[in-house]
Parts: sequence; structure tokens; C-alpha cells
Amino acid sequence: MKNSKLTIGFAITGSFCTFRLVFEEIEKIANEEIIIFPIMSEKSYEIDTRFGKASRFVEKFENITKKEVIHSLEEVEPIGPKRLFDVLIIAPCTGNTLAKIANGISDSCVTLAAKAHLRNNRPIVIAISTNDGLGTNAQNIGKLLNRKNIFFVPFKQDDPNLKENSLVAKMEMILPTIRKALVGKQIQPILLLN
Repeated sequence: MKNSKLTIGFAITGSFCTFRLVFEEIEKIANEEIIIFPIMSEKSYEIDTRFGKASRFVEKFENITKKEVIHSLEEVEPIGPKRLFDVLIIAPCTGNTLAKIANGISDSCVTLAAKAHLRNNRPIVIAISTNDGLGTNAQNIGKLLNRKNIFFVPFKQDDPNLKENSLVAKMEMILPTIRKALVGKQIQPILLLN
């Protein structure tokens, strides 16, 4: 596999606290001369938080990828029919987005991108960041672990003493997870201790 021929969709959802780490990985992927189509959930595209202004994140994403951010249902609809990506990455993937994908709900641009991409029998890589991964969303992680063409970036509890149900992916493992997913393999181990 030559990186220059690899085309990925990279979707960001609203776990704003992990954006810094995710953008570091997007830069690494771009440096591999991989073609990246940037996608942002509607909320991550428009909401300013204590972690930064939405417009700054959009600008950064566009500067790294040299493409305009896709952020609406209309813009993601062609992903399936045009077979735009070899792989779709959702990082960070919130519990809300995770639950929707697990239960076939496609009412946002990221979940519709996932549905459109999956119809082509191509891999999706999920890097979770959710405060209820060992709570309500544990069942959705289980569902997706058993679903064809869904692969997880290894994850761990990020603060077991103060947020015992919270899980976050090890973002620096996004690219190795992509490489495994492209040959139909789940990188191991999925559950990390530190």
C-alpha cells in the first residue's frame, strides 16, 4: 500500500478536550502524504468552548488538509455513491456519535458519513472519547466491536478515580490502527492499562 494513493475521511465530533491531541495526529497523517478529507460534526464546526474557538479549529483543519471542511448532511451524502474514502476515521468519537452509529441513526453529518462509507464495505476507525464508556455506552462499544468493518483505536480509562466510566482512545495509535483496519484486522490490545 502506497500512502500517496490512500484517501481517508477524517471526522471530528465534539469531545473538545481532545482536539489538541487529535490535530497532532492529523498533522502526522498529512505528513505521510495521505489525502485527507476533513469532516466536522455540526456542533464541533460551530461551538466555541474553553478549549478554543470553532473557527480556529476549522481553519487549522483546512490548513493541514488543504481542503474545505465538510460539515453538513448535503456535503456528506456523496461519500457512499462516489466511494470517496479507503477508510473513515472518527476521532474523537463522542458517546453520542458512538451510540448513533451502533443503533443505525444517521441524523448528523458524521453519522451519515459513517453510514454512507459502510455501504461500500470499507473500514471505519473509531477513537472514542466519552465520559460514559463504561456506563451507558458500554453496550454500544460491545455492539460495534462485533460489527463488520468497525475498528477501534486502543483505549483506556482516562481518570479512573474521578471519572470511573470515562474512556479515551490513545490518539497516537490512530495511524497504526488505520493500517491494520485496511487489511481487515483489529489492532491489539484494544484495552490499555496506561
